[in-house]
Amino acid sequence: MSVQSTKQAVRRWILTGGIAAITAIGAYTGASLKGNQEVIKEKKKLLEATPEERIAQLELARSELVAKKHGIEIKIANLAARRQAKARQNGDAK
Repeated sequence: MSVQSTKQAVRRWILTGGIAAITAIGAYTGASLKGNQEVIKEKKKLLEATPEERIAQLELARSELVAKKHGIEIKIANLAARRQAKARQNGDAK
């Protein structure tokens, strides 16, 4: 291989890497901007909502949180029951 062809190969690799990096950064930046715009639209929509709409949104959010709380309480109760059962088994084995 001559020195000229080696330089061309190196240049080709550098250009290819640069183009790939620019493409990846552009895609990431575009996705970030779109996400930020969606957040801004949601905040604006929330601020422009009538009191009735805001109450409905808050009630919906509350019901979702209550459902999550109920699920977590069930898991905690099941865990406590398993611990008690295990403690009883260990107590009986002694």
